[in-house]
Amino acid sequence: MTTPSSAVGPTALPTRTLGSGDHALTVSALGFGGMSVADSYGPADAAEAEAVLRRTLELGVTLIDTADVYGAGRNEELIGRVLGPQRDRIVLASKFGLGKHPDGRPVDGRPEYLRAAVDRSLARLGTDRLDLYYLHRVDPQVPVEETVGALAELVAAGKVRAIGLSEAGADTVRRAHAVHPVTAVQSEYSLWTRDPEDAVLPALRELGIGFVPFSPLGRGILTGTVDRVTDLAADDVRRKHARYAGEAFEHNRALVLALEDLAAERGVTAAQLALAWLLAQGDDVVPIPGTKRLRYLEQNVEAASIVLSADDLAAIAAAVPRGAVQGVRHPQADLLEA
Repeated sequence: MTTPSSAVGPTALPTRTLGSGDHALTVSALGFGGMSVADSYGPADAAEAEAVLRRTLELGVTLIDTADVYGAGRNEELIGRVLGPQRDRIVLASKFGLGKHPDGRPVDGRPEYLRAAVDRSLARLGTDRLDLYYLHRVDPQVPVEETVGALAELVAAGKVRAIGLSEAGADTVRRAHAVHPVTAVQSEYSLWTRDPEDAVLPALRELGIGFVPFSPLGRGILTGTVDRVTDLAADDVRRKHARYAGEAFEHNRALVLALEDLAAERGVTAAQLALAWLLAQGDDVVPIPGTKRLRYLEQNVEAASIVLSADDLAAIAAAVPRGAVQGVRHPQADLLEA
């Protein structure tokens, strides 16, 4: 295994391509998930959150991911304020549709809704365009063809460069792609969650669509820094997750300890080993780890220079076998497509 240098300075990360043809996007091999600096995993220090965002650019990260629901729009405002002066250096992605809506629906994919949503996001981000705009969850009340048709109108209008779907199943992706090329699909994927390997990833590769794993560190547990659930802040969203509850957490923590042992043998962190494993799953895979700590950001970026051997990959698979994790992966399981 080739390990990274311990010194992290201004650099150029290797790049990967999301999508194909006229709607392809060239991005850094690792992106940055903005949710972590939106108080979703406990309070974030405002000054350090801004420092983390600035440092992402210094480290060569170009794909910056946010959503209108993160912090009820405050995350978009933060990213717009901090990174706005460097707008042309980043590939800016946001999402719409997930949240509490006036009619009670948990997701809104109606064309009239997204037309208003994109303008609100653009205003908060302080930009005239989004490079990648995702439907955050598929709306079961609206045919995906209608939503994607409206997204295609935004592309034609210049407000959006490319479109994406989040947590969409293979059949939905095919239907959407038939209306307008889909550049990327975003879903949870890591050693902790392997579901996309069944149908979604094969479909994306058949269609030439990129894959953007969110929560690539298992919502933090693969970092090896979560020893007890009681250590999490009272408002940390993970307290609502079955994988962090009771006996399931104890079982899952044991898997992480095995990963930590492998990482220690190789002179890297468990998080770096988990990210390197994910990057090794294909050149069309662009994980977006998030953090609110500078030291973790730098460690995450170093993972892009780790090269795993076949023996390394086999050892990781043995330490964290597919299907070994206990508990459903998300409390909103009814909004996730297979």
